[in-house]
Amino acid sequence: MLQLGGLGLLELLRASRASGGDASIPGDPPPIRACIVVFYYGGPSHFETYDPKPEAPLEVRGEFKPIATSAPGVFVSEHLPRMATVMHKVALIRSMTHGNRLHDSASMETLTGRPAPQGDRELFSPEPQFYPSFGGALSFVRRGERLAVPHAALPFAFHNVVDVPCQGGGFLGPAFDPFRVGVDPNARSYKAELLATPDDLPPARRGRRRALLDAVDSAAGLRGEPRAMVASYDRAYQLLASKEVREALRIDREDPRVRDRYGYDHEPAAVGSGGGGGNGAELGASRQMRGQNLLMARRLVEAGVPFVNVYDFRQQGQNWDAHFKVFDQHRDHLLPVADRSLAALIEDLDARGLLDSTLVVALGEFGRTPRINGDAGRDHWPDCYSIALAGGGVKGGFVLGASDRLGAYPASDPVTPADLAATIYWRFGVAPGLELIDPTGRPHPIATGRPVRGLFS
Repeated sequence: MLQLGGLGLLELLRASRASGGDASIPGDPPPIRACIVVFYYGGPSHFETYDPKPEAPLEVRGEFKPIATSAPGVFVSEHLPRMATVMHKVALIRSMTHGNRLHDSASMETLTGRPAPQGDRELFSPEPQFYPSFGGALSFVRRGERLAVPHAALPFAFHNVVDVPCQGGGFLGPAFDPFRVGVDPNARSYKAELLATPDDLPPARRGRRRALLDAVDSAAGLRGEPRAMVASYDRAYQLLASKEVREALRIDREDPRVRDRYGYDHEPAAVGSGGGGGNGAELGASRQMRGQNLLMARRLVEAGVPFVNVYDFRQQGQNWDAHFKVFDQHRDHLLPVADRSLAALIEDLDARGLLDSTLVVALGEFGRTPRINGDAGRDHWPDCYSIALAGGGVKGGFVLGASDRLGAYPASDPVTPADLAATIYWRFGVAPGLELIDPTGRPHPIATGRPVRGLFS
C-alpha cells in the first residue's frame, strides 16, 4: 500500500478530523450495523436485469421479456424470477452514471467513491492504491471500537491484468486492509490464512507468548512508531481469540437446506462458449461457490463483522463482461445463481431479524451499451446503469431515477459513485465531510458526493 511522506500509523490516526457536521438529520432512519457489497465484476447489463426496455427497438431491447414483481409497477428481466418475488424489499437505482469506460478505473471509482488517480485506463503493472475502500475507511473511523474483524472480503482479490487497487486501506495503510476469506471450491468450504496457526502452537502456548510480548512492551516503554507495531500485534491476538469469526467460517455447520437455498453454480467449463477465444463466465474460477459466498457474508455479519465485500468473479474476461453472446451468457451462466443467492440473502437476513440493520448493495462497475454489437453482445456503458439495494432502511419496491427510452442516459435523478459512497457512510452514521489526512498532510473528505436520502424511509 502507498506510504508517502514518512508519516507512520499513529500520525495518521491523529490526523483524521471531522469537519462535515453531524451525519444525521431529524427523520433519518437509525444507523445501520452492517453492510454487504456484492460486486458483479465485469459489468452486468441493465437491460437484461433491472431496467428492461420492452418498447425500445429490437436492437436495443434484446431477447429477454420483462416480468412483474412483488412491487406494483416494477418490472425486471424474466431471468430474475426470485428477485421478482422480493422486490417489495428492494430499492433500485436506474440512473447510476460516471465517466469511466474501462474496468480498472470504473471498479476503483465504484468501490472507493473517488475517480481513479491515474484516469480512465487499464493497469498492466501493479500500482499502489490511493483512496481507501469503503470498508477500509470505515475500519479507520471505527478503530477505537476494537472490533476483531471490522472489514472482510471474499472469496479472492479480483483482477484484470493485476489486482485492481481499490480493495484495501489505500493511504490509510495496510492495517486497514480487509480480513481475507478464501474459498476451497472442491471442499465447498472457506478459510482465512490469518487464523491459521501451527499444530505445535496450542492456545496455552500462544497465551504465554502474548504475556511475554506484553512484558517486553511494558519494560521497554515503547513509544511512537514501535507502539503502532504493538497495536498490530494486539489486533492479531484479538482476531485469533475471536470464536465468533472462527465459527462463521465453518460453513459446513450451516443447515444444508439453507445452503441449498443460496445454491451452487456449475463448475468452471473446460472450454468456454462465450466467444472471444472462449472467454466467458462459464470459465470463472470457483464459480460453483458463487451462491455460497453470499451465505458466508451473512454468517460474517452475524459474527459481528460490520462490512463485507463479496466479489462474484475473480478474473477479467471470465465474468460479467459479455461482449459476446450477452443473452446466452446472462441466461445460462450469470443470472441463475446471482438471482437465487441475492434473493436468498435478502430473505435470510429478514428472517433472522438482520435486514433492517444491514444494508445490501448489489452492483457492477458499469452497465452495457444500448445497441447490441455484431457478436450478439453489449459493450461497456457507464453513462447509465442500474444497481439494487435492500435492507438498512431502504424503501422496498421503490425505484429512484430513470433512464431514457433507450436506456442510454439518465432521464431523471442521476446518481454517481460518489453519491453512493456518501450514502453508505451516512447510513453508518459517518458524516461525508469527515476528513482523512493522507501521509503528505493533505485532507480528503471521506466522500465527495451527497447521501441519497430519498432511497430510505
